[in-house]
Amino acid sequence: MTPEERTCLESIDTILQSENVRQQIHPIVERVHKDLAGKKAALMTWEPIPLTVFGRALPREIRSAWVFVLRAGADTGAERHPNSHQRMMTFEGSGDMQTEERGRWQSNILVSNREAPLEQRWISIPQNAWHRPVVGTEADWTVVSFHTVPAEELIEEKQDDSGQDGTKQTRYMDRK
Repeated sequence: MTPEERTCLESIDTILQSENVRQQIHPIVERVHKDLAGKKAALMTWEPIPLTVFGRALPREIRSAWVFVLRAGADTGAERHPNSHQRMMTFEGSGDMQTEERGRWQSNILVSNREAPLEQRWISIPQNAWHRPVVGTEADWTVVSFHTVPAEELIEEKQDDSGQDGTKQTRYMDRK
């Protein structure tokens, strides 16, 4: 991790440690959990967080924030964001955000312990980098994710042999 990226993550982490911010995020987390409970076949559900929750404190490059809840035991498959750098932290539970590096999957176990080192709670995923969340069977994994594009522009790209280049793109907001 570069010193600049570490500074960015520390800045966002400080904001997320604020009880005021966490209190505003908790109702969103509850809605997203309820949404997942009502969709028995879904591996995950999500909702954008209004940037006003964070005041003016976020780094300028952050253009959207999200709550994702991933079902216990889920492996949602490989994906990437061709138009966004993603920064993600574990809010509740734990999981493995695997990243593809030189043709191999690299494990990145993330936990929700607020006292754990930054690298055990956060991950930075550059634009176009393949990643894959894998959740243990014990509990759902709740994460807060920050992107460098507005919510309505965030693209998820997955491998799909039916596509011309072997991938398929969708916007998260179009999948709601």
